[in-house]
Amino acid sequence: TREGLAVRVVGGGTHSGFGDPEAPDVVVSTAGLAGVHSWEPDDLTIVVGAGARVADTEAMLRERQQTMVLPEHPGEATIGGILASGVSSLRRGRLYPTRDRVLETIVVTGDGRVVRSGGRVVKNVTGYDLSRLHVGAFGSLGVIVSVCLKLWPVPPASATVNLADPSEADRVVRPLAVLQDRSGTRLYLSGTEREVEALVSRFDGPVSPGLAWPEDPAGPWRWSLRVPPASMAEAIGRIPSGWDYLAVHGVGEVRAASAGPEGAADLRGWAESLGGRLVVVERPEGASFDPWGAPPPGLHLQRRLIEAFDPARVLNRGFLPGGI
Repeated sequence: TREGLAVRVVGGGTHSGFGDPEAPDVVVSTAGLAGVHSWEPDDLTIVVGAGARVADTEAMLRERQQTMVLPEHPGEATIGGILASGVSSLRRGRLYPTRDRVLETIVVTGDGRVVRSGGRVVKNVTGYDLSRLHVGAFGSLGVIVSVCLKLWPVPPASATVNLADPSEADRVVRPLAVLQDRSGTRLYLSGTEREVEALVSRFDGPVSPGLAWPEDPAGPWRWSLRVPPASMAEAIGRIPSGWDYLAVHGVGEVRAASAGPEGAADLRGWAESLGGRLVVVERPEGASFDPWGAPPPGLHLQRRLIEAFDPARVLNRGFLPGGI
């Protein structure tokens, strides 16, 4: 802050394709913040450093059949990076998005203050909900040092059902997930063995034991189309030919990949007419295409928040909409 240097905070680097970030003067890695500070299996909570890898932590939690409900294929992603980018699991329709898993954060602001918010209990209504404010803020409000997350028990049984039509999923109230790509639609179920057997019996399609989660579509350009859930069928119909996609029914997100940006402008215009977004998740270096589209109506509030947490605006410049 004193020197006015631009600082880039880096975790695993797996979600660095958002926005138009400025070239930094200083890079701060969270790799040294990788410890598990506290794990309370009976209370379903964990306190972990922001630099801890999601995959490593999930492997530890599987020993007690628990999960953080973060993205299913995290690669090298860190917990702090997932929180900062606001990315959620494919199971968010049943088990809620990433921000709803956050109970407490310790954050260092742009001007060096240490801010602790939230509490290490599942039911906590004290004060402002500052801990979840950092989810999706791309580090603009501070460097996440550690976080307390609410865990979820892994049910003893699960199954995947292939559906002829996505509307068939309506036979189940709040399934674990309903995913559609160009090869078809899959319904994901979990619970006790008796519950899963009863749910599976409602369908005629092929059934596979367990949960085989697909990878996000891969390509030089990667996108996140976000629309009202009721508009999902139309959204899928508007995906340009040649684009690969994975539609997450129930939450209104289509993850897509393409060789280039052809068709993106029309798709973005349609999404924004519904109050939605077409966000660039990743693009080739040097490619010119607005990563966010029209600035959100609350942009002035974002600027005021950043002024409070990072007065000199040194952290992660350019990641947010509006060039913030």
